[in-house]
Amino acid sequence: MTEPAPQDPRASTSPLVRGARRDRASDIRLDPLAPDPGPDGSPEEPTGGALDLEERSSLRRVPGLTGSSTELTDVTEVEYRQLRLERVVLIGVWTEGTSREAEASLVELARLAETAGSEVLDGLIQRRKNPDPGTFVGSGKVAELREAVQATGADTVIADGELSPGQLRQLEEKLKVKVVDRTALILDIFAQHARSKEGKAQVELAQLRYFLPRLRGWGESLSRQGGGAGGGGGAGGGGVGTRGPGETKLETDRRRIHRRISKLRREIEDMSTVRETKRGRRQARAVPAVAIAGYTNAGKSSLLNAITDAGVLVEDALFATLDPTTRRWETADGREVTLTDTVGFVRHLPHQLVDAFRSTLEEVGGADLLLHVVDGSDPSAQDQIAAVREVIGELEGPKPPELLVVNKVDAAEPMALAQLRAALPGAVFVSATTGEGLDRLRARLTEELPHPDVELEVVLPYTEGALVARAHGEGEVLAERHTADGTVLHARVSEELASSLRRSAVDPAHVP
Repeated sequence: MTEPAPQDPRASTSPLVRGARRDRASDIRLDPLAPDPGPDGSPEEPTGGALDLEERSSLRRVPGLTGSSTELTDVTEVEYRQLRLERVVLIGVWTEGTSREAEASLVELARLAETAGSEVLDGLIQRRKNPDPGTFVGSGKVAELREAVQATGADTVIADGELSPGQLRQLEEKLKVKVVDRTALILDIFAQHARSKEGKAQVELAQLRYFLPRLRGWGESLSRQGGGAGGGGGAGGGGVGTRGPGETKLETDRRRIHRRISKLRREIEDMSTVRETKRGRRQARAVPAVAIAGYTNAGKSSLLNAITDAGVLVEDALFATLDPTTRRWETADGREVTLTDTVGFVRHLPHQLVDAFRSTLEEVGGADLLLHVVDGSDPSAQDQIAAVREVIGELEGPKPPELLVVNKVDAAEPMALAQLRAALPGAVFVSATTGEGLDRLRARLTEELPHPDVELEVVLPYTEGALVARAHGEGEVLAERHTADGTVLHARVSEELASSLRRSAVDPAHVP
């Protein structure tokens, strides 16, 4: 194994370079998962999220399974395709912004790689006006990258950006190891973490759209399927009707992928119809909806658990939860509300994922309030806010009002927290772990959520107990008392419910 080349002091490198790798464990916090003991001292039943985490932790990558072919043996199994990342070196191009932003991007790439099951060995950044059109980085940096790969024994290089098929091919030829870009890495994480049928279909669609222009074949896989010898119908030919240029295996794969993409789009459309039907039922009942969005690993699932006791999976990893989870919650004034934990965002989120998960992201557009969760312990918190707002801005239709929630204040530096309080005066600062600020958050949610439009006072006969329950669940009951004629209800409700209450009410003149 060759010795690493001397480091050029003028070259920009990340904190991961040459044994000086930064300990990112100090920047992140692991949410506790162990069940608390019950009243009798015995451990409580584990939640569904804890069971999911145990199952995920048992499925670790097996070293040594590093295949170099990207050819698909069975296109129907692309959702389970794994990149078998093990020992990796990172490479980034710093084209704009500050050096701190460039290093933060590479640190985030390292966390993505670790989430996918890799061991990050080294990282390099090159300052360039634009990425090299042929090899992403310049020829000198390619040589330095090759030396780093040989010195560390890495089997994979991950580029902090989306590589064109040509860049991918040239880098692999020069480095002699597998090359993966940021988009393929995120797709691989999504393929590992998707649990529902809709989530798996969305990930598979995104993978197929990404891999379609990058299909490659070697050796016999490029041979013509039906090509004959061209010299008559002898034994050397392929038989009548099979001679000629034929069709390559690559072309066959592309045609099969196009068919699969069409099928997946139809399936996702059907599943979107079911989701819209459920959403329509909630809207018909005038149940306010809150969508929880934010940067990945900001603590959205932890916050949902803290508010509603949902028991969803919580893991200190990027994109730990993909499938949206909706839970019911009751405000202090008795109104029923739904909270939905959506998929997390990240810088340069692949457009294939944005398109594939559009039906899931519609939960944000259809909400009455957007709970935008921010990781207060992250030095790039304000950059993450901008990245999330950029993706949400691409969604069609009107956007709901936003309530910023800065989470993980227990792990944030006091100075950074003071700067965030000054920069975000309307935000609520909380800790889902310690419970700090949760009462203020619940009060702000009750304030910000829309109130029913119609205020009325009616007397309902005691046979209409279901309507009284609807008024409590869907509206805001201001006063209630019981008389000989029935239940006197002073409430603020929707127009539809108000009509039902008026139809069932006794003569208002009988109201005491």
